[in-house]
Amino acid sequence: MLNDIKTDAQTRMGKSIDSLKHDLTRIRTGRASTALVDHIKVSYYGADMPLTQVASVSLSDARTIIITPWEKTMVAPIEKALMASDIGITPTTAGTVIRLNMPALTEERRRELAKHVGHEGENAKIAIRNVRRDALQQVKDLLKEKLITEDDESRVDDEIQKLTDKAVKDVDVVCKAKEEELMAL
Repeated sequence: MLNDIKTDAQTRMGKSIDSLKHDLTRIRTGRASTALVDHIKVSYYGADMPLTQVASVSLSDARTIIITPWEKTMVAPIEKALMASDIGITPTTAGTVIRLNMPALTEERRRELAKHVGHEGENAKIAIRNVRRDALQQVKDLLKEKLITEDDESRVDDEIQKLTDKAVKDVDVVCKAKEEELMAL
């Protein structure tokens, strides 16, 4: 019973960290990454499809993403989806190949993005603390129902706090690594 609560809390904290890592891959660092276009949906015969299902996405160099549609007719819808997206890069088309050239980031923009990374990290920490709160509440409920002793409660509370501290440190490590990547020229 108590192990289930700890395991559930640990799993949910891990998911919060994974979600943070996924969100941070979308932040543009001046280097090309196929993750920047993973979330883009393209109108394909009336249905919205992920870009990766209607075209191949690859890198030609450190600053260029190459998108090659499976069908020639998909060039215009893909361009339209890229223009409407939040990536802020204008596509360049040459025949059936679409290129996204990553501009270099200014110092001011790097600082803005670093602040955004910090904000995302803080949101992840809040989610982790909410998981801790839920787990501690479950333990208190078990104590009220006299299913566990007070010693069990204090031991599990300490273990949950240790899990929380570790998860918060992991968030700090992930955010620090992303900030260093942003500030590197």
